Amino acid sequence: MRRMFSSLAGMPVSEYVRRRRMAVAAGDLLGEDDLLTIAVRYGYGSVEAFGRAFRAVHGVSHGDVRRDGGPLRSQSVLRFRLTVEGSHPMDVRIIDRPVLRLVGHATRVPLIFEGVNHHIRAHVESIPAAENARLKALSSGEPTGLLQITHGTGPGDPEGTDLTYLHGVATDPDTPVPADLDVMDVPAGAWAVFRSSGDHPSALQQMWAATASEWFPSNPWRLRPGPSVLAVLDHSADFTRATCELWLPVEPQGAPGR
Repeated sequence: MRRMFSSLAGMPVSEYVRRRRMAVAAGDLLGEDDLLTIAVRYGYGSVEAFGRAFRAVHGVSHGDVRRDGGPLRSQSVLRFRLTVEGSHPMDVRIIDRPVLRLVGHATRVPLIFEGVNHHIRAHVESIPAAENARLKALSSGEPTGLLQITHGTGPGDPEGTDLTYLHGVATDPDTPVPADLDVMDVPAGAWAVFRSSGDHPSALQQMWAATASEWFPSNPWRLRPGPSVLAVLDHSADFTRATCELWLPVEPQGAPGR
């Protein structure tokens, strides 16, 4: 449910609840109730905690609102309308892989839901062309080529959460790895490999959304711990069209331990 909500709404459930609470609380601030009563009403144990949450959403303090009436950032009620989905088959294969070793250059970046993540872009652009050639020479087996690897977030994490981004390649576990490269080992197991082709990045974004809203709810698989791996297999000269593969680590729904 959290994955589907985040995919459709563009924010985690927890963020939507926080925004809605603060949107309704703003109306109460214009009334006669004291601040502690309002804070407790919306689940906060102190005026200070309520004030921090209020400022994070509206950008102003509750005192400013009481005095000036705003400015406020309102979060409307989300409404989901029933549509028929799933009539177009998704291009996916399930494969078993031994331990997958991912090597390259890692960094910590904030989670960004929409648009370009400029922190990732800056990291990738800082890597010289010669270094990319060295990484490609280490690549062995699937997924092939230079990979975009993200790890360390869950479906309910808010925007701004730190995650690990690795610009690198997949190698066999017994391949010698230069000491200056970061290593991420993923245990043996199954992977769901989704393929998209078309306008870039819209076709890729639509496929990402469909994995959460259509494929996982309709199939007896769930995510297991591990990174998501994106491979760009082919693209036009101006990168407006591309064929991509998205690798997600999965396990059967009935598997123990999660």
